[in-house]
Amino acid sequence: MADHSYDYDVLIIGAGPGGYVAAIRAAQLGLKTACAESRDALGGTCLNVGCIPSKAMLHASEYFDAASNGTMSEMGVDVTPKLNLSKMHDQRIDAVDGLTKGVAFLFKKNKVDWKKGRAAFQDAHTVKVGDETVTAKDIVIATGSSVTPLPGVDVDNAKGVVVDSTGALELPSVPKTMVIIGGGVIGLELGSVWRRLGAQVTCIEYLDEILPGLDGDVRKESRKIFKKQGIDFKLSTKVTGVSVKGKKATLTMEPAEGGEEETMTVDCVLVSIGRKPNTDGLGLDAIGLETNKRGQIETDHDFRTDVDNVWAIGDVVPGPMLAHKAEDEGIAVAENIAGQTGIVNHDVIPNVVYTLPEIAGVGLTTEQAIEKAGGDKTKVRIGKFPMMANSRAKTNHEPDGFVKIIADAETDRVLGVWAIANVAGTMIAEAGIAMEFGATSEDIAYTCHAHPTHSEAIKEAAMAVQGKPIHV
Repeated sequence: MADHSYDYDVLIIGAGPGGYVAAIRAAQLGLKTACAESRDALGGTCLNVGCIPSKAMLHASEYFDAASNGTMSEMGVDVTPKLNLSKMHDQRIDAVDGLTKGVAFLFKKNKVDWKKGRAAFQDAHTVKVGDETVTAKDIVIATGSSVTPLPGVDVDNAKGVVVDSTGALELPSVPKTMVIIGGGVIGLELGSVWRRLGAQVTCIEYLDEILPGLDGDVRKESRKIFKKQGIDFKLSTKVTGVSVKGKKATLTMEPAEGGEEETMTVDCVLVSIGRKPNTDGLGLDAIGLETNKRGQIETDHDFRTDVDNVWAIGDVVPGPMLAHKAEDEGIAVAENIAGQTGIVNHDVIPNVVYTLPEIAGVGLTTEQAIEKAGGDKTKVRIGKFPMMANSRAKTNHEPDGFVKIIADAETDRVLGVWAIANVAGTMIAEAGIAMEFGATSEDIAYTCHAHPTHSEAIKEAAMAVQGKPIHV
């Protein structure tokens, strides 16, 4: 029932994957709901300038690459591709437009009020959105994250020389040479788009390996595959500055541990060193809410902050900055506000890199599993199966990668699953469900998988945990 001393039962600040899902779920549960969003379109970073448009470009560039690198001709399809970049951008914009309008439709359908403007707390139940003051019994902070700047490097997306992830999606022409600063997920995805379309791409990473946070085997193998595809890597390297002259950028860099400086001049630099929580201008001081050292808002298991009736979810709270994690938290927080029990199992959040092949994982890495076992490797059992021995990957000419299952040696319970395969992002859902239900590797091994499918590699990797794979 609505509390008439407030304008709304719930106000969500931010309409990204966490915020808009929370708003819809809250409305479904009978709460009078509003959502504040300053963008012209709903869906946040993910839908407007992140996950969705990047996938549109990744998918289109895969077609171009397959036609131009000989993959299609090997299968008897002889074509000479011609790049129409403006049309490729059009289909990206069209995909985003359709999906953002879809969210707006869902707001209308569920009677969620969209308050257009930037929100700032006046007190724990009052928020100013643009020129309007809105009150709510409960308020959810779902303001997401934004690109982390690199000190001394000025991003100017309009010029298209030094860009962030947003600018890298919208380059009007293919740069001859491109540097990605940062070997994380976003940089490698966008770098692979422009590499496929003809750019010469170099990735500079401060650490000694790409894709931090992923399984060690996966990180190493992924870099080998990317190198084979034509991306060069400079690891353990620190970028100390970027200067722009006309349509060129000159980078200065040195070894991460110090040493001789070198320079490199390219057509385009993509700064992709991570993301930071959006809390500036939110007026957190007005409600006495402080952020932690990483700028995140701490919450309890139910997503309550230290301030009564103020909740937080998504990229603004600790945990992986992933759209699906935010969505699950959005559903959970709405259910908690409505007096139900909303839970997110943060131990089973899949992580996917949408390069080709895709890279995916869920649960612990090998390194984490051994560390949890007190450093005793005998307490962890690992099964691996190469994609080149998988019949569907073979017929599709997709030999790169493997599936790896990490299990507890004593109980056989699955602790983590990692995969490099063309459809690894889809395959990993099976592993997530298995782990959610506490499956053992034997459970997966004895589950019948359709033949021929990429997913058989998961079954074979589970059999390999027992030392009994069939096809290798």
